[in-house]
Amino acid sequence: MKFGYFTLSDNNYANNPRTPNQLVAQILEEALLAEKLGFHSAWIGEHHFSTLGVNSAPHILLAHLAAKTEKIRLAPAINVLPLHHPVHVAEDWATLDMLSNGRVDFATGRGYDRREYAPFGADFERNSEVFAEGLEILSRLWGDEKTVTHKGKYYQFDDLYVTPMPVQKPLPIHVAAFSRPTMELAARYGAGLVVAAGQASAAHGSLVNTANLYREMCAKAGTKPGRIITSYFIHFADTPEEDMSARQRQLRYHKECTSPAFPGDPKNAPANYHYFEKIVEKYQTQKPEDFNANNVLIGNAAHMIETLKTKVEAGGFDEAILYFNLGLKDPVRVKEEMHRFVEQVAPAFA
Repeated sequence: MKFGYFTLSDNNYANNPRTPNQLVAQILEEALLAEKLGFHSAWIGEHHFSTLGVNSAPHILLAHLAAKTEKIRLAPAINVLPLHHPVHVAEDWATLDMLSNGRVDFATGRGYDRREYAPFGADFERNSEVFAEGLEILSRLWGDEKTVTHKGKYYQFDDLYVTPMPVQKPLPIHVAAFSRPTMELAARYGAGLVVAAGQASAAHGSLVNTANLYREMCAKAGTKPGRIITSYFIHFADTPEEDMSARQRQLRYHKECTSPAFPGDPKNAPANYHYFEKIVEKYQTQKPEDFNANNVLIGNAAHMIETLKTKVEAGGFDEAILYFNLGLKDPVRVKEEMHRFVEQVAPAFA
């Protein structure tokens, strides 16, 4: 099992002296450290005008990172496909794959914040249909067809092809999902699956169940399962005081960044977002002691190894991507925890 660096660039905190520009610069430093330490990948979130994240252009940050690194895989976490024309997305990420000599792991999804959609004129109410059609277009443009003609409900074009073409054939596509319909869509295209540990465990009982369900969907669709990846929040804590500090930081992240980013009142959201109602209620009412190994790694190295062995590796996951820098964690501590993970936890999975 491999490990990656992951961030959504959360910065929406009361009395926060850190500017968005400062955080994006810190993320670049951390991603460069991830290469130096031997992390497999760097996953950089995309958010616009959002309470959750301040990095709006992961493909540009990752292109900069590609020029300064040699081995680390480069991935968006995630590309919000309905906000972009899929042909433009196909061109951008094929170019990055060429520039990085085949190091792109493309990941995409629908997002969940209505406010990100309106300024772009994107259709939040029908984003499932838009997303599915966009995913089909990417699969074809990065496939073996010489030219692609598409006559869909939302996109139409004749005889297009992408230049430059990606180095990887095909360029790997991953879908971020934990709802059954989106997981089924990923299975239908043979795309890899990216899930958030806590939400997937809540929806399907455990990460192991989530992985098994995805594989069953692939078998039903007659496709080969792609790579399966889960994200995990992570805080090293060796004392009761450090443990409580980590829990308070995690709680603040959900209350100030995550909950406001969900689509307003979930009861008034499109039907395909109704499952967010329970998630929002949980985030608004939870207490520090509610966090457990299903959604966050808090503790020493031994605890993390046990959790990753029993909840992630046991499900046959290919990779865990780790969110070190959330909740205004001091950037020096972030780097120390990245070092500590590589030295004390990762060797158990070599």
